[in-house]
Amino acid sequence: MSRPFSLLVLMLALSLWLAACYGVRFALMEDGQWVGLCAEQAQRWECQARAGLGWLIHFRVIAGAALALAVVGFLVPARAGKVLALLGLFLALSALVLYSASLAVFAVVLAGLRLVRKPVTSA
Repeated sequence: MSRPFSLLVLMLALSLWLAACYGVRFALMEDGQWVGLCAEQAQRWECQARAGLGWLIHFRVIAGAALALAVVGFLVPARAGKVLALLGLFLALSALVLYSASLAVFAVVLAGLRLVRKPVTSA
């Protein structure tokens, strides 16, 4: 794949992921209908997913995992580092949308720096 085409695919995938994260945020986490419904029927799978995601947000698990992947991706050479940085970037975007911006910002910066770094050529 050529570099401009792969960059276009990456931007499209990041945009779709960002839209999906905002969909989860506004449709599941902030919608008022779920508060009353989950208070009455807490065993529904939607309520369980909402509660689990709430715990992940509260303990900043998503942001911590994104930062860990971005740091490891920044340090690991070659293609494996790029893949880890890309995974960290996807997790960091979801952490940014889902209320964990403090750690996720650093993950976005580190992953972005790793993804734009020139490959090292041995001479």
